[in-house]
Amino acid sequence: MTALLEGLVIAHLGQGIAVEYDHKIILCQTLRRLDTIAVGDKVLWSLSSSDQGRIEEILPRRSLLERPSRNGKTRPVAANIDTVFIVFAVEPNCDFLLIDQYLAVCENRNIDVALVLNKTDLPQTAIIEKELLDYKKLGYPLYRVSALGSSNIDELKNVLKGQVSMLAGQSGVGKSSLTNAIIPDKDIKTNTVSATTKHGRHTTTATTLYHLTDGGYLIDSPGVAIFGLAGLSEHQLAYGYREFQTHIDNCQFNDCRHLKDKGCAVVTAVDNGDISKTRYDRFLKLREKMPVTFI
Repeated sequence: MTALLEGLVIAHLGQGIAVEYDHKIILCQTLRRLDTIAVGDKVLWSLSSSDQGRIEEILPRRSLLERPSRNGKTRPVAANIDTVFIVFAVEPNCDFLLIDQYLAVCENRNIDVALVLNKTDLPQTAIIEKELLDYKKLGYPLYRVSALGSSNIDELKNVLKGQVSMLAGQSGVGKSSLTNAIIPDKDIKTNTVSATTKHGRHTTTATTLYHLTDGGYLIDSPGVAIFGLAGLSEHQLAYGYREFQTHIDNCQFNDCRHLKDKGCAVVTAVDNGDISKTRYDRFLKLREKMPVTFI
């Protein structure tokens, strides 16, 4: 019987998957019966030839991020992430609705979240500072950096140590600049993967897992700016608002939608000023974006 070896999925390369094992990179194919494999997955694989392998099994995941796919289905973005760092900036206009969407998904996916305000060389507005105060009150860590000015990059690198992290954010906020600041030899590492697997260069949209010099991993997924509300139910969206969680069980009805429902503890908390009105209004907007049929 062929020996099964444990490896780490670091990239998708066309029809092949790059698996790291014993400081080497092996190009692998997958068994058809397996679910879609994600970067960050730990897998069992076997040699199918002298320099290629076959993935036989996906080991249990501790977390999984998904994005919407065709026909209402979802596709994995990355697996076994410890923390998603949500990157945003003054320019382009800060999309707090998108930030709340990321937070709601991660709250339901066993993934920690931190906020990264990039481009701190630009003047901050009073509106942004007020919103940031709300997030800090909820316990979300906030890091202020400037990728171009190299401001506080070392602090961010220190936070990334010893965990699997991923940057998320809308286009134009400087995710690529941040990634390049954190991993100065990113292009060298990318080309090494391609050369080792003899598959040519990566495309710029390929999700890739990189080793960090001081320990830990950073998953770079430049082609996925939005992973959507994939797979979330109406109840899970409400739970994804951290400040709702202590009030949900106090609603008069178990199926409360937190709109104009009788005896809604969440709405009462909004009226009393215990929940941010702007965050609640964004919750209503995200509800409208959800599929008609809830899971």
